[in-house]
Amino acid sequence: MSGVLQNLVAIIIGVPIVSAGLLALLPGYWLSARLNILACLVTLLAALSLLLTARPPAGPYFLIDDLNIVFIVLNTFVGFSAATFSASYTNHELAIGRLTPTYLRFYHAMYQVMMFGMNLALVSNNIGLMWVAVELATLSTVLMVGIYRTHEALEAAWKYFILGSVGIALALFGTILVYLAAQPVLGEGQGAMIWTSLLTQANSFDPALLNLAFVFLLLGYGTKVGLAPLHAWLPDAHAEGPTPISAVLSGLLLNVALYAVLRFKMLMTANDRALDPGPMMVVMGLLSLIFAALMLYRRRDIKRLFAYSSIEHMGIIVFAFGMGGPLANFAGLLHMVMHSLIKSSIFFSVGHIAQIKGSQQISAIRGLTQSHPVLGWGLASGVFAIAGMPPFGMFMSEFLIVTSTFERQPILALLLVLGILLALGALVLRLIGFIFGEPTGELKPSEAYYVPLFLHMSLVLMAGIYLPGQMVVWFQTVAALLG
Repeated sequence: MSGVLQNLVAIIIGVPIVSAGLLALLPGYWLSARLNILACLVTLLAALSLLLTARPPAGPYFLIDDLNIVFIVLNTFVGFSAATFSASYTNHELAIGRLTPTYLRFYHAMYQVMMFGMNLALVSNNIGLMWVAVELATLSTVLMVGIYRTHEALEAAWKYFILGSVGIALALFGTILVYLAAQPVLGEGQGAMIWTSLLTQANSFDPALLNLAFVFLLLGYGTKVGLAPLHAWLPDAHAEGPTPISAVLSGLLLNVALYAVLRFKMLMTANDRALDPGPMMVVMGLLSLIFAALMLYRRRDIKRLFAYSSIEHMGIIVFAFGMGGPLANFAGLLHMVMHSLIKSSIFFSVGHIAQIKGSQQISAIRGLTQSHPVLGWGLASGVFAIAGMPPFGMFMSEFLIVTSTFERQPILALLLVLGILLALGALVLRLIGFIFGEPTGELKPSEAYYVPLFLHMSLVLMAGIYLPGQMVVWFQTVAALLG
């Protein structure tokens, strides 16, 4: 790696972990909330600088290429916007006594540990180091999910920990199998765990070991992605944890696990004798989409509702990458970016709405456009966008996924459209109650900070109307890398 690139990578992974140590020691809420925002801003600026930096050969520990830059920039951007939203959200939680200054200090420290873990996983050139980083990010979010210390929050955190541990154990076993497949070719030690070396020599590996490894890796990291039937932790974690963590879980952590799956899918496709990983991903993606779409009709908690929406969209994304090819991969990348931006903005709205109403129950949320017009229409625009309605960017990504699938596998395209329409019906049905009718519950004024919400939705609207040429070329390059 060049010196400039090394410095940028050092900032991306160094600033969060140093900030976590400072935040654990700093007294007072005001200073810690702003340091959390500042650390995320510095990390975001370093990530954006990667776009202007040449790509030298990877080192033994870290790698920067066109694929992970998409994830790094998205990760740091949503991390920054969620941190700014978190400042106003946690200020209210502190004022009403749900959180104490000590818990908030712990929360902000863990937020930066989580950012460190996710960023480290994305820049790692070592499959073992990537596994450790994903586990670190998971453990930090487990602690934040249970921060309210209620019975329900602790139960959700415990379920998340147990299921996440099972998933990461399966991923570890898969990682070990990949190492065993590479060892006869690359030798013992670290050399058989370096991603770039694995990819160049993949065609010489034992295909039977690679096939078995990918099954464990897809199940293991698929648990983190939230794919059905490995999804059970996700609705509880969203419902019981702080809303900024719901935004980060849906917008970021699911993507980091998806990134690991895509890396190993590239390894599989580089071996001519190994099984095609696409059909397994297509089946799990379709199962997640249709299952989550049906479950949307039965939700009574607004955060659980959008948790199942995340399962639905991760299913669509995994389906697209499973289909493969330049157009489906391009659409999968675009859908992933749009989902992260839209879903986090929805949780920004939902967080403040739940604080105003004093409840997350859907029955308590009515007539928002009359009582709180900005939040009401902000949520409405987010729901229309996540449902794939034009002119938002997700309409374009879903259209590309459906058309590319219909050209190759019409039956799969029909199942895909069925799942999308089922989810659309459920979300529109809920939205009618949210925005129309007589307002219910408390009518106190909102103290929300709207900038993150409108920033995300502006980007999504812009992507639906016009995609810059440079971004299209960038995504086309990544789509070609994915095979």
